Amino acid sequence: MSGAGRAQFLQRVFVSRETLARLDTLVAELVRWNASINLVSKRSLGDVWRRHILDSAQLYPLAPPGAQTWVDLGSGAGFPALVVAALAKENNPALRLSLIESDARKCAFLATVARLMAIEITIENRRIQEPPSQFYDIISARALAPLKDLVLLAEPYMTERSVALFLKGAEVNDELTDAFQRRHMRVVRSPSITDPGGVILQLRGIGGVRSGTCGA
Repeated sequence: MSGAGRAQFLQRVFVSRETLARLDTLVAELVRWNASINLVSKRSLGDVWRRHILDSAQLYPLAPPGAQTWVDLGSGAGFPALVVAALAKENNPALRLSLIESDARKCAFLATVARLMAIEITIENRRIQEPPSQFYDIISARALAPLKDLVLLAEPYMTERSVALFLKGAEVNDELTDAFQRRHMRVVRSPSITDPGGVILQLRGIGGVRSGTCGA
């Protein structure tokens, strides 16, 4: 894996030696498991610290003060959830993370890595569309679906005070236009630190059906 990428991560994100060791464990296990189950593209492993670790870590500072529950939809390889859990272990141990993943093999990966990283998470092996048992302060998803579908998936997990954090690329304006046709929402954009054309969307107040479109 790219030593330069790891060094660049450390220039952007301050972490303790213990947290860095947990992230090193995540990277090592990702490489090992990816040989047998498709967690991430093989090409991205050469730039894993930027493409996956730093890309996930940039969501953590966007957590609202006092947030106690975070759900990650379609967790797959554990991004951003496992990175967030590693950062929160020392900085915000009260934050409880739930990961929803329908693939049992990927759930096995998540459980194994969480144990090796010594982090506490809840893994739910089920479909996102199944009704949740609670609401969450923060909802995240990465490389899961178009925004018009994400807002519908996230809505049952949210209250008026919840925030959804979605990483999106250069087509974000078109995706927002499509999403506004399905739901109204309040949108805040932040530039991605890993992708010049990427943005982080912070969505609140998702609900209702709109007639017509509007910009963000």
